[in-house]
Amino acid sequence: MKNKALLLITITCGLILFSCAEDEEKVSERFVLLTTPVWSSDSLLVNGEDAGGPGQILEKFRGEAKFYTDGTGYFGQYAGTWRFARNEADIVILTDSLPVALTTTITELTAVSLKINTGFPDPVEPDDLLLIRMTFMAK
Repeated sequence: MKNKALLLITITCGLILFSCAEDEEKVSERFVLLTTPVWSSDSLLVNGEDAGGPGQILEKFRGEAKFYTDGTGYFGQYAGTWRFARNEADIVILTDSLPVALTTTITELTAVSLKINTGFPDPVEPDDLLLIRMTFMAK
């Protein structure tokens, strides 16, 4: 009887550990949607105007972006780390190339489209905020 109780306890503990391991491996749909494709910039706007061309403020965001599952990535010419915030409503990007963390609000995230908005201090007029909208398409 003692052996049966020990066997039952061992099996129960194993099932509990297996169940916990499965929960830790689950990732959200938004995480999968963001990290699966390589994203290609479609439009880079500041205050409603194109700002992704040569010499413009978002020029270095033009090109491809990749959000790796380990929280690293590249975003045009920038490399750094990323994480979700506010229950996966925002993406926070950290890079040594920007003076502050870039916190963006996700306005659309599908298998083929990523649209984000943010405000960023104007380097010319620090009291003003630049309204930035970046859209990307999955490659």
